[in-house]
Amino acid sequence: MSNKPFSFKQFTVLQDQCAMKIGTDSVLLGAWTPLAGNPFSILDIGAGTGVLSLMLAQRSRAEVIDALEIDDLTYEQCVHNFEQSPWGDRLFCYHASLEEFVDEIEDDYDLIVCNPPFYSENYKTDDSQRDLARFQDAMPFEHLLESVSILLNPEGVFALIIPFNEEEKFISLASDFLLIPNKILRVKGRPESETKRSLIEFSFHDTPIKIEELVIETERHQYTQDYIALTKDFYLKM
Repeated sequence: MSNKPFSFKQFTVLQDQCAMKIGTDSVLLGAWTPLAGNPFSILDIGAGTGVLSLMLAQRSRAEVIDALEIDDLTYEQCVHNFEQSPWGDRLFCYHASLEEFVDEIEDDYDLIVCNPPFYSENYKTDDSQRDLARFQDAMPFEHLLESVSILLNPEGVFALIIPFNEEEKFISLASDFLLIPNKILRVKGRPESETKRSLIEFSFHDTPIKIEELVIETERHQYTQDYIALTKDFYLKM
């Protein structure tokens, strides 16, 4: 994947020091994450390049947008990307593990977002930085959900993207921490493809669940109107 800077309409992200580059998953989550509650405070767990935080800074009026990143080089690049953005005064990145962060932070958040690692350990590589960014054992789902249940405001929202084949398991685990799915967006690459991703909004409130489907392309580089509508405020060519 490219080390070149990734330019969006309102900001540019440097990514040469980050193991995980800008991808469709993070852009989908940044564009889809519901903001109906007009959050004052947002937390991005496992920020990477900081793209999720930057997208939410563009979309919202949140005054506090905190990010959390454990890898040294990635943390430094995330800070740089924040400082070079139009919203540098609203963005802050912590260099810590999720466990350390939970122990130290006393405030809670109106919105928490996460594009978690979720690759099987069977596919590990010789690149330890990339593995840390990609693999679920760096942030097990149970640990993530427990931490979210502590850090989330009682009226807050948690949004993430996971593989579709993990959806049922993740929702079951979330129920152990009283987190209930309110919205799900299931994503296919093309109309005939299998569903690949699930974007899920959780809260502590039991409301009728809203399930939708998004198809990205009809054929290569021929994007659907739904995908264009979702991402047009960000991608340069949309």
